[in-house]
Amino acid sequence: MFNVVLVEPEIPPTTGNIARLCAATQTKLHVVGVTGFRMDDRTLRRAGLDYWNEVDLYRHVDLEALYASAPEGRFFYLTTKTRKVYTDQQFAQGDFLVFGPETRGLPASLLETNADRCLTVPMLNPNVRSLNLATTVGIVLYEAIRQTSR
Repeated sequence: MFNVVLVEPEIPPTTGNIARLCAATQTKLHVVGVTGFRMDDRTLRRAGLDYWNEVDLYRHVDLEALYASAPEGRFFYLTTKTRKVYTDQQFAQGDFLVFGPETRGLPASLLETNADRCLTVPMLNPNVRSLNLATTVGIVLYEAIRQTSR
């Protein structure tokens, strides 16, 4: 089982779509910090459909609390600010895939501290700054599943 970590997610339908993806793949979903919405938001619930009872959801006050809950965890940080492509990483069951807020991504200090564990999804058009968060989570999570289900 993998772990998807959303740090301070801002958009309810995006988080709901990611929750549904996590339910479908039996992936733990960790929501860290303050969200830009209430967890009972109507659009969040609608995007997750009737699968919320299938979501293995954990809340953490901050990243330090998450790290304390998984001291042996391997954490990978998704960002547009690196050249290491996600397909170059060998994933293992239990890995944590960490994604930042939709409008600003993960903090530069976190990325600098973990530069060797930063990954990106390449985009062919240099005029496009980023992909939708739910799309990025799906791409990276399914690559991790593909690698470990051989």
